[in-house]
Amino acid sequence: MKKLNILLIGGTKDASNITKHIKEKYDSYILTTTTTEYGSKLAIESGSDDTIAKPLLKDEFITLIENNEFNLLIDATHPYASHITQTTVSLSKLFSIAYIRFERPPSNLDNVDTSRVREVTSLDEAGQLIANEFTSGNVLHLAGANTMEPILKYVPVNRFYARILKVPKSVEKCKMLNLPEEHIIPMKGTSSLEENLKIIEETQASVMITKESGDIGGVTNKINAANLKDIGVIMLKRPKIRDLNKNDIVSNLDELDEKINNCF
Repeated sequence: MKKLNILLIGGTKDASNITKHIKEKYDSYILTTTTTEYGSKLAIESGSDDTIAKPLLKDEFITLIENNEFNLLIDATHPYASHITQTTVSLSKLFSIAYIRFERPPSNLDNVDTSRVREVTSLDEAGQLIANEFTSGNVLHLAGANTMEPILKYVPVNRFYARILKVPKSVEKCKMLNLPEEHIIPMKGTSSLEENLKIIEETQASVMITKESGDIGGVTNKINAANLKDIGVIMLKRPKIRDLNKNDIVSNLDELDEKINNCF
């Protein structure tokens, strides 16, 4: 097999695992793009040869690809970063580069009580649902700093608590939205059932907002904690990605290997 020259769109734990795996198994060069310095640090620690630590526009991706000899594009972004995935799909076609979308599988909730879970397809729908049906108690936002603003159109900041990644970009976002400091809960990684229970108690939440981000995102622990505390759960469904071929999607490292071997 020839050397793999990979452009990896990362910034997730999945991306770190992919980098470690490829570096152990293949002759490869990996350039990872992330939106933060923290993501870049994790990429380097995982074995990435180089990183770009800022959001890239489509024109910047085009220039990057034109100036390098990539033969594989791996999109390992979050399941909700639909605009990036749409961009990477179009770029792979434009430059005729082999493309793999690594997408964490959804959580298996067959044995989980989902009676308190309300699924929504947009953040606006989530905000409206809270405004109409969860008018007392506080709102515990577990869906990431970039999804807070639409909710705050419907929920006053004095009722809103956000658990965010402990990175400067997320903290700044909270300040920009005028969240009180005591309403900001910085963390690293996913929370255990016990940690979720503690946060619900401390915030006196009556409802939590989360994404369906798979087991790696701790969805089951969030729902189980909500059940134990008898609070509502609003879950944002995954977006459908236009033009994404289901045959290009893998969800584990064995499938990734199979796809790489088929491509090369």
